[in-house]
Amino acid sequence: MLRLPNLPLNDERLRRAASAAAKGGGGMLGVGTALAGTAVGLAAFQAYQARRTIGKPTIAPPYADGRYLPVGKTSVRGVSLRLAVLGDSGAASLGADGAGETIGATLAAGLADASGRAVLLNNAAVVGAQSSDLAAQVKRILTIRPNVAVIVIGGNDVTHLVRPGTAARLLADAVRELRAAGVHVVVGTCPDLGAVRPLGAPLRQVAGRMSRELATAQRTAVKAAGGHAVPLAEILNDLFYAEPAVYFSSDQFHPSSAGYRAVAYALLPEVLRAAGISSDLPALTRGAASDSAA
Repeated sequence: MLRLPNLPLNDERLRRAASAAAKGGGGMLGVGTALAGTAVGLAAFQAYQARRTIGKPTIAPPYADGRYLPVGKTSVRGVSLRLAVLGDSGAASLGADGAGETIGATLAAGLADASGRAVLLNNAAVVGAQSSDLAAQVKRILTIRPNVAVIVIGGNDVTHLVRPGTAARLLADAVRELRAAGVHVVVGTCPDLGAVRPLGAPLRQVAGRMSRELATAQRTAVKAAGGHAVPLAEILNDLFYAEPAVYFSSDQFHPSSAGYRAVAYALLPEVLRAAGISSDLPALTRGAASDSAA
């Protein structure tokens, strides 16, 4: 039986989110106009203030690397699947309550159940990472030759005002290198930082627009590089905007355990497809992602 993240499936918003995940997340988000110089200066100042408000992490992300078996199994035969996770603090699941609540662990468990094989998880994500840091993570992760790599990146590019085109190009370089090594790549595009409460106006609106611009650029770049993009903001915004106390952790910036399970739930259908696995996902998440079908 395929384990799914522990989420309230009777929540209509979650049902819509799950359906969107399996269908590729719907249409492309619109790209905003370029920021004027004064707005950039204000955004930079408020980004600095927001980073001070949020503060530096005082704890490390849960360590979830290891071997995951199908539910109810104590051993399995055959070659293990290798799953890698790369990216920033979101990919590392900073703010999750425990290892089992992380994106990596949830995906590894789901992949093990769907495939009937053991899954070896290796997470190379680094707290504070930007897209410029992916090259080092790719170099590290290629030593284990993963079958599937999942990348979640972009939030720090926005808060450090990295140009969307530059960040997307660096992400595409990482995807292209992984694909050249035979690794299937799934990318969770930049979340919508407009949902982050410590960001004041007008920074929240600016950050939201920049997040959407980056997510759009990432989606195009990832597809061109041979990967598959999952538009996290399109799929999950209803949840994070409606119930920030549930889906954000105590720092009000990083997701909570529920938030990370929601992210993993959005990524899981594409991860299974990347691994070439036909699963028994419930009807509410069954469907073909648009990037896969293209």
